[in-house]
Amino acid sequence: MKKLIRRPWAQAVLGWILWVVLVVTRRSLRWTHENLDPEILKDGRPCVMLFWHGRIPLALGIAQVWWARGGLRCMISPSADGEFIAQALARAKFPAIRVSSAKAGDTAKARAAVAGFREALEWVKAGNMIAITPDGPRGPNEVIAAGSLQLARRSGAPIYLVGVAADPCWRLDTWDKVMIAKPFGRGATVWDGPHYVSRDADEAAVAAQIAALSERLSLATRRAEVLAAGRPSET
Repeated sequence: MKKLIRRPWAQAVLGWILWVVLVVTRRSLRWTHENLDPEILKDGRPCVMLFWHGRIPLALGIAQVWWARGGLRCMISPSADGEFIAQALARAKFPAIRVSSAKAGDTAKARAAVAGFREALEWVKAGNMIAITPDGPRGPNEVIAAGSLQLARRSGAPIYLVGVAADPCWRLDTWDKVMIAKPFGRGATVWDGPHYVSRDADEAAVAAQIAALSERLSLATRRAEVLAAGRPSET
């Protein structure tokens, strides 16, 4: 199956299918956006936006907010799974920067990872926005990897956490519990930020902030689920 998915024609088909899902989700759902900071929608404001990997099929619900400004890109792994996701998002006018972590001893991937990070860093420092699923591509689910915080630290850009959900929906039995919206329901995004990573933050400080922001992003995601379902807030 993995060999089949890696074939170019299979990537193209999967990319087209995901693009259709993205477009139908954006257009057929009634979207609510909570706690949106209007300052981040101004051109020239750098930003690192984080949402969980399992919500990629809902990504255009977030993107429709960002389309109020220019300079939008996403960070996607160069893996086989990342290839068709990148193709789908490119169709949706959300082009990717391909970045992934490298295993120890893999110098070729290490060089590619450094080059991708530098491209993303220059993009953000130029006053643009980049979207990252910080628990992808391998997980663990809903745990932020350090790379996104290092990007924010090096660039000085604020981090915005975005919980996104849809109801009714399908939940897939994958490591990231992928959520796919059923048409003509409700969608919701919940924004939390800005958060900053100090340029002087050491490894321990970054680790503490990873834990705190992971919790906040999960809380925003649960809040989005409540809004999408039309349930009253818990007290």
